[in-house]
Amino acid sequence: MEENQKINAEVISVYPNKVKISVDDLNDFQLADEKLKVGAYLRIADSENAILIAIIENFSIEVTTDKDGNATRKYILEANPLGLIRDGKFERGGDTIAIPPKKVEPAKKEEIEKIYSESLHDDKKFSFARLSANTNIIVPVDGDKFFNKHIAVIGSTGSGKSHTVAKIIQQAIKEKKDGYTGLNNSHIIIFDIHSEYKSAFPQANFIDINTLILPYWLLNSDELQELFIDTEANDHNQRNVFKEAVISSRKKYFKGDEKIKDKIHFDSPLFFDLNDVLEDAKNKNQEIIQTGDTYSSGDKKGQPKTIQGGLFGKLSNFVSRLENKINDKRLDFLLGEKSKNISFEDTLKQLISYGNNTSNVTILDLSGIPFEVLSITVSLISRILFEYGYFYKRVRAIKKYDEIINNDIPILLVYEEAHKYVPNSDLYKYRASKQSIERIAKEGRKYGVSLLLASQRPSEISETIFSQCNNFIAMRLTNPNDQNYVKKLLPDTLGGIVDKMPTLKAGECLLIGDSVILPSIVQIDKCLPAPSSNDIPYFQLWKEQWKTLCINEIKEEWYK
Repeated sequence: MEENQKINAEVISVYPNKVKISVDDLNDFQLADEKLKVGAYLRIADSENAILIAIIENFSIEVTTDKDGNATRKYILEANPLGLIRDGKFERGGDTIAIPPKKVEPAKKEEIEKIYSESLHDDKKFSFARLSANTNIIVPVDGDKFFNKHIAVIGSTGSGKSHTVAKIIQQAIKEKKDGYTGLNNSHIIIFDIHSEYKSAFPQANFIDINTLILPYWLLNSDELQELFIDTEANDHNQRNVFKEAVISSRKKYFKGDEKIKDKIHFDSPLFFDLNDVLEDAKNKNQEIIQTGDTYSSGDKKGQPKTIQGGLFGKLSNFVSRLENKINDKRLDFLLGEKSKNISFEDTLKQLISYGNNTSNVTILDLSGIPFEVLSITVSLISRILFEYGYFYKRVRAIKKYDEIINNDIPILLVYEEAHKYVPNSDLYKYRASKQSIERIAKEGRKYGVSLLLASQRPSEISETIFSQCNNFIAMRLTNPNDQNYVKKLLPDTLGGIVDKMPTLKAGECLLIGDSVILPSIVQIDKCLPAPSSNDIPYFQLWKEQWKTLCINEIKEEWYK
């Protein structure tokens, strides 16, 4: 009773999404080791049968005068209701608490811990963070809802975004249902644009521009035209010649039923030879046609009359563009001899680590990919992985039509710095990757293909893609445009908790979504080994002695 007498607080206002509390003395309004601060939890009750749990959003001081004219002050707390503890169980939401509630006090550690620990069955719990207000409390998420409903990890540079992504993946590949040895069944592909993740996953299947082999002949019509056609010129002649040459070459190399051969089209996933296309374009650009008449006099008497073909000289730019692409050594991973010979099966094995280097994690190091083909590269890989899920589901359905789990080898695609290749832009150069990733965002979950988007500029990500995410890890965001964009996509019921984004510490974040029992400010667990995403210590390096630089080594790498 003595402890309860010290707690002198009362509810003075109740709103649909906010509770206002007046406290006489903040020093008395606390329990033993429960420190009071923004983000701390309160318990508000009218009886022991229904306890409202709320999180403190802000506090202010109200100065008044007593009957003797002396100045007095009260502390006003505003808290966001999170849910009810009823009969020992926590329920999200809850607007049935009696008005006015009679008792307000800080929530006990045991109560908060119980909310998180009892919210999920043990086999569904997936943990990578702890409650920021009390790091002894683990905050689990529902692993199934977390991974199959798309994830967005957002935060400014230095907020700990890469460490968070690495920690989530490291934890995922450790989880095992039974006591077996070896790899678990997780399959994660990281699109690593800054070469950050190799150090965090030393056992990963690492693929960079020197080892990546992609078959250009699997590019679809949009990707092919983006790569080989000058889109700004809007030249229909180029498009028609290119399309006809590709179809002709596909048919030339097709070995199969003639009836199927007649149906081959521009988008058919069949081999064609780029040299055939180039030769066809050269021939049409230099085409001379005999009229059927002969010269009746002069030096050419008796010789056949000729005229220039309809496209004579009109395809020079197209031919030059094709030749430059084919001879560009930087594009060997996509257009070289190995790209002609790699099979569809080997391409898929390479991407999902079913080849020589079996691994839970495939790191696609995109740092060496020329920027002008980055979108197309990401598009092709994403589309192959989406279609893997689509056709694997079909195969399983044929074998067992009533199959409930239609993909028992689901994959997670991690797009680091996602705004680089799926921006909120209509520019043609981003069209391919946007279309592929938007399709995964909208349909991928049905086929066991989900996304994790990581970005420091969420306002620049395609809204179609970002709005499909159901789980958010919002770290420190300092740009007002990004803050407002994220607020717009998050539930209104979060109230002022979202306003903490600019003040979060490194590694601290707002964890929100279908997978977590209630929105929480958490601290991400330490990531070991860490990704190589630390900022370069300019000033410390500048203070060291002058260093030598081998320009020739840089040139050799540059000219590869």
